[in-house]
Amino acid sequence: MKDLSTLSRASNQASLWLIACGAALWGLDALFILALQHWFTSIEIVCFEHVLLALYAFPVLVRRRREWLGLGAADWLAVLFVAWGGSAVASILFNVGLAMGIRSDAVNEVLLLQKLQPVFALLLAAVVLGERVRRAYWPWFAVALVGAYVLTFGFTWPSFSNASAWAGLCALGAALLWGGSTVMGKRVMRKVSFPTMTALRFGSALPLLVALTLLGHPNWSRVADGLGHWAVMGNLMYQTVVPSLLSLLVYYRGLGGVKASYATLAELAFPATGLAVNALFLHQTVHAAQWMGFALVWVAVYALSRMADGADGARSRVREASANTAA
Repeated sequence: MKDLSTLSRASNQASLWLIACGAALWGLDALFILALQHWFTSIEIVCFEHVLLALYAFPVLVRRRREWLGLGAADWLAVLFVAWGGSAVASILFNVGLAMGIRSDAVNEVLLLQKLQPVFALLLAAVVLGERVRRAYWPWFAVALVGAYVLTFGFTWPSFSNASAWAGLCALGAALLWGGSTVMGKRVMRKVSFPTMTALRFGSALPLLVALTLLGHPNWSRVADGLGHWAVMGNLMYQTVVPSLLSLLVYYRGLGGVKASYATLAELAFPATGLAVNALFLHQTVHAAQWMGFALVWVAVYALSRMADGADGARSRVREASANTAA
């Protein structure tokens, strides 16, 4: 029989591989999104994805209606932030950022800036959930902001006269909204399960996306032409199933089994895959400023995740001491 330490190491390794696989699937996103943009606008792409995601969301909402029917007004505001902000607007901003990035050799910048999500999530958790922010957070937050600036503008003064700067700002907006969605989702998940929260996210985003699509006066003949191609439909199905559902399920399955700092290491599969795909298929180059900016962002995120591990360990020791005292 294997001893417990061996089993624990094997479990941790499996969890790390699951996180890496889930993160690597996100790195393929840009290639498929940019292919869809030959046929649809960014809003239309996100809307069509959510139409397909509704096939998952609505049956779950019907089966688990007892969970979400008990939500209060503040809970529904949090749901709308996750759905409209994280699932709708953030996805649109990410798509727009990629479209601008391909014209200005900044697709890598859009991908790498997504590593700021946990930095924003920690800040918003303090504001929204009242979670305590340790004093050491602020220096690392400053380091992350410097890294984001270097990633977006390089070693120059900010200029909004080129597409790469706007691509970076769209990416930052998406990272902020996705980080905020993590916090708001955590608030709602005090009352509902993860599958229900996921279904609420996709289902509640759909009406807004349909309205935005119609307000954009779509070119229906071009839309119909695009949907008539099996390759385009296959691409849409991939975008719906893999990055939006499968990768999240794989990622969260692994996340429960390892420390946050280890997860941050495994998540390097996301930029690694993204940079490789962009170099091979989109002919995007990685500039020195992007390497420097990403290094600063990643070091800050890793340091913050180590702080989170330390706080979790301290809470565990307090609980153990309390249990021993009670015994």
